[in-house]
Amino acid sequence: MIHLLKLLARLPLPVLHGIGIALGWLIYWAPGRHSARMRNNVLDSGLCTPGRSCNRLLRQSISESGKAFAELLPMWLRPDKVVLQHVRGSSGWEAIDAARAAGRGVILIAPHIGCFEIIGQYFGARHPFTIMYKPAPSPLLNALMLAGRQRSQTTLVPTDMSGVRALLAALKRHEGIGILPDQVASSGDGVWAPFLGRPAYTPTLVASLQRKTGAAAFFVAAERLSWGRGYHLHAYPLNDALPDDKTAAALRINQGVEAVVRHFPAQYQWRYNRHKCPGGITRPIHSAAT
Repeated sequence: MIHLLKLLARLPLPVLHGIGIALGWLIYWAPGRHSARMRNNVLDSGLCTPGRSCNRLLRQSISESGKAFAELLPMWLRPDKVVLQHVRGSSGWEAIDAARAAGRGVILIAPHIGCFEIIGQYFGARHPFTIMYKPAPSPLLNALMLAGRQRSQTTLVPTDMSGVRALLAALKRHEGIGILPDQVASSGDGVWAPFLGRPAYTPTLVASLQRKTGAAAFFVAAERLSWGRGYHLHAYPLNDALPDDKTAAALRINQGVEAVVRHFPAQYQWRYNRHKCPGGITRPIHSAAT
């Protein structure tokens, strides 16, 4: 199976993205809650007007979500040098390099937009980089994920307190870490804060790490260029330190993520159940999110 996947990974990126478009629609029409959640998230986002505008965004998002699956093959199975050749340019990345040159730790806040997998490889090829890792349920997928993400100077750590300590230690060594800000926090590890007009249980880890280390923080995204032409990396600095108050800090993070999503709405992973309530946590009374 791995040998077959490696052969598929050698296909040109435009071909893989074409396959991905078909895959995205197959997944969308498959039985289950996936299509309804994706459709409702788009309609409730406030980024389009009901009717033709939202239908267009939904169609684009279905295709882009399929591309995200298909491009995992080259991201994880091609050699580092070949993967990084897909980066066609960057905007704002010089501020990240400047923070590193000044001896500061760097927090890359990477929402599920575009090809977020390539961000870690791009940074890890230049600087030490630590990211959290949750094992996949499939042994095959787990092996592919480990091989694809843990390259060059990138280190994977578990999503538990030992992983948090590793992230803190990396920042104290003035290295870089990566955080996915739009995941639902585990019970007790987050606070409720608005995201696209609806309450979302938001992780508080970024604010805690920045407060303890004074690290520079950036929202980052890897824009997927049309027709399989590669990716353009974007970095947006979080210029002010996050507030000490957890809810205020979570709101600031969500606002930053929203700003990036507004730049690339079709490439956001709308299929994710961002507004779900983790076990043991009470949902805000005014929320009707499911």
